Amino acid sequence: MASLIQTAIPCYYSDVPCLHFKNPSLRNLEFPKRVLFNTKKRSVCKSSLDEVVAVEPPPKLDDKSKAELIDSLKIKLLSTVSGLNKGLAASENDLQKADAAAKEIEEAGGPVDLSADLDKLQGRWKLIYSSAFSSRTLGGSRPGPPTGRLLPITLGQVFQRIDILSKDFDNIVELELGAPWPLPPVEVTATLAHKFELTGSSSVKIIFEKTTVKTTGNLSQIPPLEIPQLPDALRPSTNRGSGDFDVTYLDSDVRITRGDRGELRVFVIS
Repeated sequence: MASLIQTAIPCYYSDVPCLHFKNPSLRNLEFPKRVLFNTKKRSVCKSSLDEVVAVEPPPKLDDKSKAELIDSLKIKLLSTVSGLNKGLAASENDLQKADAAAKEIEEAGGPVDLSADLDKLQGRWKLIYSSAFSSRTLGGSRPGPPTGRLLPITLGQVFQRIDILSKDFDNIVELELGAPWPLPPVEVTATLAHKFELTGSSSVKIIFEKTTVKTTGNLSQIPPLEIPQLPDALRPSTNRGSGDFDVTYLDSDVRITRGDRGELRVFVIS
C-alpha cells in the first residue's frame, strides 16, 4: 500500500487539492478515508483521497461588519427577553434561550476592560431582564419578599444609577404596595445606595450604604424614609451588604452582567 501511495503526486483543481496517480490502473482504487493537509494554512475536511474538500477558516470581521453583527445579536437578545416581565415570567426554557443569546453577544464583543472603558458605565441603566427573578422573589437569587398573591407587592421598573466620579452605585426599584379596599395602592420608590470599586478588568464590587424609601403618586408629599445600614455588630456575618459581578458586555446602550450567584442581567441605557 505504501508503494501505491508513493506513486501519487499532489495536484490542485479549482483550488481544491486532490491526488493524481501516475499509473492509470491505480486511479480507481479506493483507500480508507483520512485527513489530508495541503501546504496552505487551511482546515481540510475528511474525505476520500480522490475528493478532498478544503475549508477556509472564517474571515476576520472588520470593524463595520463586527458592529453590524453585534447589532443583530442585540436585537435577538432583546427580542428573546421581551415579554418576560424582567424575568418574573421566565420559564426554564426562557432562561436557557436568554443565556444562549447573551453568550453570543459576549463572544462577539470580546473581553470587557473597564480600566479603559469605565466611562461607558456612567448613566442611568434600566433593567430589562434578570434570570434571578424567575425565583418569583424580589430578592432574586437572594432571600426576598415573594411576588404574586402571597404579598400585595407589584414590581415596577428597576434602574441602576452609576456615577464613575463619586463611585456611587444606586439600585432604584419602583414598587406598588396593595392597601385594603377602598384605599388605592401605595406607590413607592426604594433606592439602595452603594459604593463601587473595580476588582478586576471586568469585575465590580458594590458595598451597601443605606436604603431610602420615597412615596410617589398621590402621596409624593410624604418625606422620604431613610433606612441606614446596620452596625457591623448587628449585621449577619453571611450578608455584609456587598456583592460582586462581572460586566461581560458593555457599549453605549447595552450592558450585560453575570453575578456572583450566576445571575444574568441585561440593561439598556435610559
